[in-house]
Amino acid sequence: MKTLFIGISCFISSFLLSQQKEEFRLVKNYYNQHRTMLNKEFKKKFDAESNTVKKAEIKGDFLFFMKKMDSIENNALIGALLKVRNLEDLHTIKNPKLTPSEYFSDAEKTADYPGGINSLRQEVANLLYVDGVYSEEKTIKTDVAFIVEKDGTVSNVHAQGDNFTFNRQAEIALYSLAEKFSPAMIKGDPVCYRFKIPLTLTMTD
Repeated sequence: MKTLFIGISCFISSFLLSQQKEEFRLVKNYYNQHRTMLNKEFKKKFDAESNTVKKAEIKGDFLFFMKKMDSIENNALIGALLKVRNLEDLHTIKNPKLTPSEYFSDAEKTADYPGGINSLRQEVANLLYVDGVYSEEKTIKTDVAFIVEKDGTVSNVHAQGDNFTFNRQAEIALYSLAEKFSPAMIKGDPVCYRFKIPLTLTMTD
């Protein structure tokens, strides 16, 4: 069993890249549709079977297929992550002036996720695909930095830790957040805001 403990801290800077969250939404919608279809077919088969042993076998097959679906979806999300990263890097190359130029230490209002920090922690934990994390260590850590844009979307997600697979899954989870943030404000105007989220994954037998 793997347990995720999340600590939140934040700091702020100015970035102007847009979020590419749509790439992740499309992948998730596609695989959720297939899960729904599989669920219906297995349910029909399960309901039509009267033998309890065969019912248990059908349930086992269903769980096996769903686990495979999760793995296949994760591969697609890794592809989406690479595409998003390339697009953001390309945007930075084409717009060299869009690098951090000032820090907003006097923000009147910081960026907030709907429901607050605890909701953000919970959603990141729920979105993290722990079966995609491989480690011989019992406890692994990473620091994930990302930008909350002026429109509340997320961009430039970068995780820095010793375990590459944990870094990758953490980045996918942040890009896959369902809701927008309310942006940080200075003098009534939205500004870009940089969060840093320390993540710790503890794996137990």
